[in-house]
Amino acid sequence: MNRKNILIAGAGGIGRSVALILAEWSKEEYNIFIGDGNLSTLNEALHWLSKSKSKKTEVFQGFEIPFSGESDELISILKKGDIILDCLPGSLAPRIAKYALDYDLHYANLTEYVKETEQIVEMAKKSNRGFVLQTGLAPGFVNVLTNQLYQNFCQKHKVEKVERILMCVGAITQVAYSPHFYGFTWSPIGVATEYLEKAKVLRDYKLTHMLALSEREFLFIDGKKYEVDITSGGAADLPDFFKDKVRRLDYKTIRYEGHYNWIDNKIKKLKETNVVSPNNLQKVMEENIPRVEDDIVVIFSSVEGKNKEGKLYRTEKFYNIYPTKVGTATLRAIQITTASPLAQVAEYLLSDKIKGVYFQSQINTNDFFEGTFVSRMIKENKRKR
Repeated sequence: MNRKNILIAGAGGIGRSVALILAEWSKEEYNIFIGDGNLSTLNEALHWLSKSKSKKTEVFQGFEIPFSGESDELISILKKGDIILDCLPGSLAPRIAKYALDYDLHYANLTEYVKETEQIVEMAKKSNRGFVLQTGLAPGFVNVLTNQLYQNFCQKHKVEKVERILMCVGAITQVAYSPHFYGFTWSPIGVATEYLEKAKVLRDYKLTHMLALSEREFLFIDGKKYEVDITSGGAADLPDFFKDKVRRLDYKTIRYEGHYNWIDNKIKKLKETNVVSPNNLQKVMEENIPRVEDDIVVIFSSVEGKNKEGKLYRTEKFYNIYPTKVGTATLRAIQITTASPLAQVAEYLLSDKIKGVYFQSQINTNDFFEGTFVSRMIKENKRKR
């Protein structure tokens, strides 16, 4: 049987993590090609992968992705591919998706960018290959988890409508200091953007938009107190999917208590000088908030509704994901929780079960959670509790 060729676009922290997970945890053997436009980043990733793998038979091959156009090397790699996993910035997603269309590859990405996602949907409508979009952590894992909880709740209580769905994710540090109570564990511009862009929500069963950081509440998860607030992007397509079925749906980001008050004050000062933007908020945060390696990802979802007799019930699920050993390396929590769902979708796509565009609401929840990579991530972290 021929080994499948997996192409990974992007050799940064997530791209190299996906490559390592696919090599170390898969039941199949793959040829893994990893590409980037920055040759220094690419060579660093290949060196890291060679040190981090424990399976002697696995070989990773690098390739350059030109900043424009197509080189002979890139064309040769694309012709070999069965699937391309897009780990590049979201602004490049339509370009990488077009490669998948032109060279007949499956495609999956991580981006929460709306305009680029809409472009890909239009491009890939009639493709004979599968295109799974927004399939990392949030959007991604938390949305599939939520859909599974909703299905189980409705089946158990024999209803089709529920009162509330709450999805929460926090990529946070294991230790937090005042006054900001935060440390960067992933992209600062990503954090700044989700704090400022409007978010899709459901209110009274109807789709609407709300300002980020406009509806704060507190949760105790596994005995720890957190604050959560509305942020953009993490809901994926669930607001559209659940309209007319869910009275209220929110995606909120988890933080330690006190962080959002600090952010509110910084945004207020930017508004006073009329310079509010993701880039400016990023600059303010980076002047005060350090980058931290020792992280934890907290994932929470709940479904609340009434049964036929009008009694109110809630079902919920949470995960605490810590840095996890893969091969000889230890991946940070944000890397393992973003890369594992992407690897899981890659396994699903390579089975050739789907074609055309798929969103999180369409993913088979049992296949996802029982799959090789997501189940292994959860199993490895149960040992840490």
